[in-house]
Amino acid sequence: MSTPKIVLFYVFTPLADPDAIRLWQQAVCEQHGLRGRIIVSPHGINGTVGGDIAQVKRYVKATRAYPAFKNADIKWSDGTGDDFPRLSVRVRPEIVTFGVPDEVRVDEDGVVGGGTHLSPRAVHDLVAERGDEVVFFDGRNQIEAAVGRFTGAVVPAAQSTRDFVPLLDSGRFDHLKDRPVVTYCTGGVRCEVLSSLMRARGFQEVYQLDGGIVRYGEEFGDDGLWEGSLYVFDERMTVDFSDHVAVVGECARCGAPTNSVSNFPDALGRELAVLCPSCQQVVGSEATGDSTAEATAR
Repeated sequence: MSTPKIVLFYVFTPLADPDAIRLWQQAVCEQHGLRGRIIVSPHGINGTVGGDIAQVKRYVKATRAYPAFKNADIKWSDGTGDDFPRLSVRVRPEIVTFGVPDEVRVDEDGVVGGGTHLSPRAVHDLVAERGDEVVFFDGRNQIEAAVGRFTGAVVPAAQSTRDFVPLLDSGRFDHLKDRPVVTYCTGGVRCEVLSSLMRARGFQEVYQLDGGIVRYGEEFGDDGLWEGSLYVFDERMTVDFSDHVAVVGECARCGAPTNSVSNFPDALGRELAVLCPSCQQVVGSEATGDSTAEATAR
């Protein structure tokens, strides 16, 4: 493999035959030797795939050749060549599992009733105009926000995307309903749905960061309102936008500052945790019953 690349994209559009799209996407990825995760639903498609740059370009060209996907916003990033263990292409009721497929309505223009899209620069303009009145609302899981988030953001206690609807319905965020709320997530897909769910529940002024944190990082890096690292759903775990990234995470084991996320074996199975490199080594040795690494780390 010469130059490994990863692409992240989504399209909300009505799909009459999601399983046919799944079979086609599976065949295109296999043809070009790509791995990653693609979810297809009646609401559209959401995918992250990686491989050699030439093969990824061919995949993107083939995907955009389908009329409903021709305007897909493709976000590119550098890969390692071993970012995904396998290819997974599945059909699900939602391309983002909030657990309320019947609440989500889409047409050829995307999600119906979603928040107003704001470019990264337009977000800065809103903050300049409205100041502390603006609320950043994290649309990701807590583990993602632990290593990177917008300054002063509201981070819901969500362990999975399914937690957001019960949290919104609990009234916990009702005090924000009359304030300008900017939702954000990794690439924007979760906020397409989240912003519509918030508006349906009485939030009056809801925005979404267009292109998500990825697009914001491309424009402002670590010299804007973002602080920390970006959690990603592949073997890289996190990516940074500059050489002067802020360290906002805290190791769950020893409390040391770190932006590293690791698979964390525990009694409940395979989980994720913010762990510094030293504790990652210790946890790894404990999982294999090897005490040498722990003694060295100490």
